Formats: sequence, C-alpha cells, structure tokens
Amino acid sequence: MYSVNKELIIRSGSEAVDFALLKDGKLIELHKEKEDKNLFAVGDIFIAKIRKPVAGLNAAFVNVGFEKDAFLHYHDLGPNLPSMMKFIKLVSAGKLKDYTLKSFPFEKEIDKDGAIADVLSSNQSILVQVVKEPISTKGPRISSELSMAGRYVVLVPFSDRISISQKIDSKEEKDRLKRLVQSIRPKGFGVIVRTVAEGKKVAELDKDLQNLLDKWTGMCKRIPSAHHPSKVLGEVNKVSSILRDVFNDTFTGIYVDDEDLFYATKDYLQEIAPQKANIVKHYQSRELPLFEKYNIERQIKTSFGKTVSMSKGAYLIIEHTEALHVIDVNSGNRSNKALSQEDTALEVNLIAAAEIARQLRLRDMGGIIVVDFIDMSNPDNRKKLYDFLREEMSDDKAKHKILPPSKFGLVQITRQRVRPEVNIKTREEDPNNENQEIEAPILVIDRISADLERLKGHKKVVINAHPFVAAYLTKGFPSIRTKWYLEHKKWIKVIPRDAYTYLEYHFFDSKGNAIAE
Repeated sequence: MYSVNKELIIRSGSEAVDFALLKDGKLIELHKEKEDKNLFAVGDIFIAKIRKPVAGLNAAFVNVGFEKDAFLHYHDLGPNLPSMMKFIKLVSAGKLKDYTLKSFPFEKEIDKDGAIADVLSSNQSILVQVVKEPISTKGPRISSELSMAGRYVVLVPFSDRISISQKIDSKEEKDRLKRLVQSIRPKGFGVIVRTVAEGKKVAELDKDLQNLLDKWTGMCKRIPSAHHPSKVLGEVNKVSSILRDVFNDTFTGIYVDDEDLFYATKDYLQEIAPQKANIVKHYQSRELPLFEKYNIERQIKTSFGKTVSMSKGAYLIIEHTEALHVIDVNSGNRSNKALSQEDTALEVNLIAAAEIARQLRLRDMGGIIVVDFIDMSNPDNRKKLYDFLREEMSDDKAKHKILPPSKFGLVQITRQRVRPEVNIKTREEDPNNENQEIEAPILVIDRISADLERLKGHKKVVINAHPFVAAYLTKGFPSIRTKWYLEHKKWIKVIPRDAYTYLEYHFFDSKGNAIAE
C-alpha cells in the first residue's frame, strides 16, 4: 500500500518561528509565530471588562486590552453565563478558594433568545476566550463559553454535556467513549471528545482531563491579582498547539533547527505519543538552511503568487475581492491527442482540485471561495470532480462546506478562517526599472521548464534570454540545462540577449525560426 510521508519542519528565527507542514515533500501548511507576548491567539482566555451592551446588535463591546474593542454576541455567551459571572465575582474578591466547581451552586441558565441588556451591564468583569484573531481593522472575536483543548478531550467549564466528535463513525465506539467520559467527568464541567480519542483507553483520557483541570485551577489562581483586562491563560506555546492539532500517527519526521525548540518538541511528543518521540530530529547543518534543504523557500516563492503553475502546463489564477476569492482554472495550451476534450477537462480539473485544496490550507483563505473549473458536460464527471475535491479537503481542520458544481461549472466553497490570511510577497524589484516589481526569478525558470515540456515535438530548441537568466540556466553543476538534457534527451542551446528585459525569453528552432511558447 502507498504510504504518505508527513513531515513538520520547524525553523527558528530571531523574531519568529516558522512551521511548514509537508506531505510527500509538498508544502501544505505554513504557520508563523511571532515572539510577541501581547498577541491575541485563538484559545487565549482574558479577564475583560464590558464596555457597553448595544441593544440594536444584541451584543456587547468588550475591553480586552486591544486597540479595538472585541465584539461579544448574545449567542456566544453560553447558557451558564450567570453562574460564570458569579464565580468570577467571588474568585476576584478572594471569597472562593475551591476552583473545582464540585460544590459550586449553578444559577439559572439564560434564555436562548434573550436580550444582551438583561444579562450584562457596563463595567462588569467577564472571562472571555479569543475565537478569531484580530483581522484587518477588526478587534478579536470572542466568546464567554470557554473551552480548554487537550490532546484527546476538550474541557468546558460551567456545563454538564458530553459530546463526541462527529468524525468518529462507529456507534459502538461513540457509546464506549461516552461511558468512559461519564465515569471520569468532573462535576461542573462538560467534555467534548476529540476525533483522536478513538480507540484510546480510559487512563489516557483521564490523564488528559487532569492536565486540563490543573490548567483551569492555575488560571483561577491568577484571577484575584489580575489586572482587568489582561490575559489569564495563554494558549500553550505554538509548538505544542500545532502538534496537538495537526500531529497524528501518520507523521514520519519532525525537523527542528533550534536546540531549545528541539528539546521542547521532543518533551511534548514524549508526553502525548512516546512511541513517536524518536521522529524528532535536530537539524544542525551550517551549509544549507533548513527551509532550503526541504525545498520550502522555493515552494513559498512559487505558491503564493496570483498565478499558480500545476503539472502538465495547467495553472490557476487566484484573485481576491472585498467580498470573496475567485479561482480560475486554466488548461494552458496543452493538447493531448489521445484524450477527448471532455477527458482533458476532467484531467485538468482533478489536478486543479488537489492544488486548490492545498492552496486554501496554505494561504488559510476564508469566507466565500468561487472556483471556475473547466466546463464538463458529463454529469458523472462533474460528480467525480465534486467527490474528489471533498476527499482532498477532508484533511482540512478548518470548518468548510462545498456545494456541487453549478450548470456553469462553478463550485462554491465556504471556509472558516480564524487567523489573518497568509500573504507572502512573491514579487521583487525589477533590475531594469527601479519603480517596478516583477515576479521572483525562480518563477521565470519554472515557466521556461513548463514551456519546454510542451515543446517536446521539436528536435532542436534554442532559448534566447536575459544574460542573468541565461547564466542561471547554464552555470553550476549539474546546471538546470544539464538536468533538461537528462530529462528531454536533447541539448538546449541558451543564448544571452542584452536587449531582453529580465522576464523576457523566446524559443527558436535550428533554422532560427521563432517557436510559439
């Protein structure tokens, strides 16, 4: 059976830590954690102050210490808000020292369709959790229904519900997990069982639960002396939170270039998956930086532009508007005589679907995404494409919904985004014109290689290019031209042309006639 290589590459810089998730060497997720202690990360819990409830919005503006007030809607309050408010009041005043909720009397739940002004007033203190980081000019989105995520379970204070991940299919397994959690659930806390708990023993779930209870107790101890507003519980460090959310038994390697981070990663894995702790390796080469070694820098340059090249000459155009993202699928000028137009469309669409699933995760694109696939008249092919796209996106942790293709071949996707979109500059200063920007040189080389692929029928090919590009193609060993020779079994002549602009190149045959790229 085909096995997938899943690797996490962790690079430490002076101001940030970069995390790259690779699947069979292909970059599928990229995260950056800046060393800024005041960031509002998803999962952070704050003791905050209600600025003012706004009846018209049925929401309150809350001061969490950010330049813009956070927005708390009535539906994000949680049914046991009165119990939580009473608890905070007693703990802040130092009148309550038992934080377990074992003997804490709960208040009456709030009305599901009530009004904000009936339950909150200005200047009250409230515990809130960041559910969406500040994006653009908006403050963080928050909820007062708190949850603390562990490896296998999520602890929900002021609740008594037990719920099991919908992704666990087996009814027997759901019932088994429910019975186990019922026996270890602490009074006053609800528990959500995560997908990775499938098949786990009670001791592992209990250990996870106890860790979360300790976290809760530690947080409550900070409340009496905490400044309002301030952070009382930070998400675990980024290494732990990324490992907790993306790590599973299919990982084959984790490579870290910083000694302290290496030990922190190894310790965390030792705790959550001891049998996998030996896949963590400390990368120490001085000659080749970690991201270069795994070809990540190149993939970043070629993956974040407006145009994304794919195999067989096909490419995507990704445009962003205020309201939505639009992705256009293009087949390039490729023609495969063996395939009919319908088969070609299906082939390109399937290549594009896999790349789109990767792009959405890589850029963390959210909101509404409209994809214009190549038209297919066969309904079976449309279904095949829809099923394939769903399968490719099944690994995506962000909540998403995909609608079947419309009559025009449009597929609509909604995808939840909780962090600002990853946006990486792939254009560089044009040496020919200081005021202009051009695509990174690596993209020019990739495009020339893709064009050569399409010119297979020509026995002799001569490339005319800017001297910089010509030198890049021919210098070094093995040069790019040597690799082409091995791949195409023909020697490509490269002629530097001073008159060409940086991005310009043209193909000619042995008689000097131009070949259309």
